[in-house]
Amino acid sequence: MRGYTMHKDDYRSRLRRIEGQVRGLQRMIDDDEYCIDVLTQIASVSKALQGVGLGLLDQHLRHCVRHATDEGDGPYDDKIHEAVAAVERLLKA
Repeated sequence: MRGYTMHKDDYRSRLRRIEGQVRGLQRMIDDDEYCIDVLTQIASVSKALQGVGLGLLDQHLRHCVRHATDEGDGPYDDKIHEAVAAVERLLKA
């Protein structure tokens, strides 16, 4: 079971809202909206996606890494490396 399974509906809901924001961005471009307004909405979508990513990372650490810790050193190290790589990707985005 994935760490986010218990919160899957919340994540789905948040991603649907983000999807709506992206559609709104497309409409803004189609309607030749002011550049700064489009950029502001892009920043909003980016922050919303970062929030989802941080939530998933939190669940990964609380569930997957904790579970690996209970099973011994090998999987634990792998999960830590995965988490660090995920943080690096989030920071680059």
